Amino acid sequence: MNRRESETVTIVQDVQDATLDQLVEWATALVVPGERRILGLTGAPAAGKSTVAEQLVAALGPQTAVLVPMDGYHLANGVLIDLGRRDRKGAHDTFDDGGYARLLATLRAQRPGDPVVYAPRFEREIEESIGSAIPVPSEVPLVVTEGNYLLLECDAWPAARSCVDQVWFLAPDTDIRRTRLVRRHQAYGKSAEDAQRWALGPDENNARLIESTAHRADRIVRVP
Repeated sequence: MNRRESETVTIVQDVQDATLDQLVEWATALVVPGERRILGLTGAPAAGKSTVAEQLVAALGPQTAVLVPMDGYHLANGVLIDLGRRDRKGAHDTFDDGGYARLLATLRAQRPGDPVVYAPRFEREIEESIGSAIPVPSEVPLVVTEGNYLLLECDAWPAARSCVDQVWFLAPDTDIRRTRLVRRHQAYGKSAEDAQRWALGPDENNARLIESTAHRADRIVRVP
């Protein structure tokens, strides 16, 4: 066993195999008309968070659910350069965690008749966030949010978690996840060598930290 394999965190909590239909059923159980609930999806990079979140919201429909990803709170590249953190973008301290926590608190308090809240969206093509890009109508009862650090117990991440009703941890096979990650980096312009280096370097460091938080999730699920 090489050093990297020995450092991989083993998730010992029971992992539930679940279909999308089952996830939709569980999410539907959270919906209470006239109230606001928030469902969080977390997991290591390339665990499938964005895909599953988008599928969930599409299945539930726009009158029931809206997707607000954590990635909108990436610090701008210029800020990361000033902080000396650009070379590890994606780590927990390269996000505006306080801003994200405040957004979730605002969304949690939103009730039918309140003004629309606008959230930022991260654009991978330009590696930057765009403010006020996601409208969240007050009448939509369920907000689905997804991101790496929902279960981290430092900085403002616990404040964000306190606004979320349930957090589900996505736990695909590690080799599948790493392969997805390399392909994603290549799709957004990295060479094969750079994609591999980033996936097994900064991304893998983040993955170990994220996987160490899995035991705090309400569910740990593996989706085909």
